[in-house]
Amino acid sequence: MDDLERLAADIRRADTVVAFTGAGISAPSGVPTFRGDDGVWEHFDEGQFTYGRFQRDPEGFWADRLELQRAMFDGEFEPNAAHEALAAMGTDGHLEAILTQNTDGLHADAADSAASDSSETTLLELHGNARRVRCSDCGRRTDGDPVFERAADGELPPTCDCGGVYKPDVVLFGEQLPGAVIQRARALARESDVFLAIGSSLVVEPAASLPRLAASPETTVGIVNLESTPVDSTADIVYREDVTTVLPRLRELLEA
Repeated sequence: MDDLERLAADIRRADTVVAFTGAGISAPSGVPTFRGDDGVWEHFDEGQFTYGRFQRDPEGFWADRLELQRAMFDGEFEPNAAHEALAAMGTDGHLEAILTQNTDGLHADAADSAASDSSETTLLELHGNARRVRCSDCGRRTDGDPVFERAADGELPPTCDCGGVYKPDVVLFGEQLPGAVIQRARALARESDVFLAIGSSLVVEPAASLPRLAASPETTVGIVNLESTPVDSTADIVYREDVTTVLPRLRELLEA
């Protein structure tokens, strides 16, 4: 039995399987990564995208955010084979939750394509969703496209009907992750019988600590990432392969 077969066997026996995903799962879909070779932060100053600047200079923040949004999402991105495999695992009852650092919304798209009921697999977008905006006053969330179009037409900053300034519905530098979201993510990690860390360098906290919370004699921790991570030494299974290859193979083994 090789490692992937062993992982599939552990998933079949598990009551709770949790997947944690980072930028490496969306990169094959063409979504730019923030760091690394030719990452977004090589072309933009991350210091201009802080929560403090949003509060202090919302007009300037939104002017720069428009450029960032175009650089990151000015294209048609679709879920790839790795997103689809996780969505299918959820539909098949093999995946309790997906915890993602990504803000691209591709996990939700994959679930919709798989006709997966949201009650079957919990999706926690730890850093928010760049497709939405949220009013900084009343808290109203809405589709981001019309608001970004208004900003592009000169409404800087774009505002809600209540008069509050819209903010991209993502966690900015200097802003805390929503407490309820990170607490739920940590609880799921502790409860997991199998914890899969997929396409993440596992260096950005607090999300990167989730595999360590999961690690116990009773839990199988698997890592799928092209580069090494700080958690490799404590993981049970480590794959240095493309996520779009490994996850479909894993799903096939689960269905065999």
